[in-house]
Amino acid sequence: MAKMMVPRFKQCRRLGLNVYGHPKAMNRAKKGTSRADKKLTEYGRQLLEKQRLRAYYNVMEKQFAKYVKMAKKSDEQTGHALVKILERRLDNLVYRLGLASSIRQARQMVVHGHILVNGKKVDRPSYLVEIGDTIELKEKSKSVELFKENFDNAFLNQYPYLEKNKDMSGTLVRFPERDEIPIEIEDQLVVEYYSRLI
Repeated sequence: MAKMMVPRFKQCRRLGLNVYGHPKAMNRAKKGTSRADKKLTEYGRQLLEKQRLRAYYNVMEKQFAKYVKMAKKSDEQTGHALVKILERRLDNLVYRLGLASSIRQARQMVVHGHILVNGKKVDRPSYLVEIGDTIELKEKSKSVELFKENFDNAFLNQYPYLEKNKDMSGTLVRFPERDEIPIEIEDQLVVEYYSRLI
């Protein structure tokens, strides 16, 4: 399975944005060293936003382009639809529920079979969760100290489209609105980037 394997903090500094949410990610950033600090062409700005959005969700280019095609078929504004599709990925929702401390860790948990959707094991991080689907840790995995710590530390982090339960599970109660998704991205620039390719 292909995955993005780049040094996380270095990538954050290069993109000029803390896409991993780690408090120390931007500590060594120097003014003028990131792509965002340089004067960019319109194409350069579009490319930068696309790379930032891909990094937020840890998605490879080929799969990302598929999501763009899906978003274009939506009745919604394409940029908003794209972000909402990405937000529904299983690895991302495992992270949002607080079962993992990062999307990378969430992806690993899914691949290793720790996660159930509606009581069945799903080991594809790209699985798109539907309204009413319940995500939970496998019973045996609930005793893993790391997972318990993650969940306890993040229990107060609530998202209006997710219902979190104390038994280390949660349900997608509705699709998220764009302004409820906590990412700093100009999604319209991403759409403009792909408009010349797709």
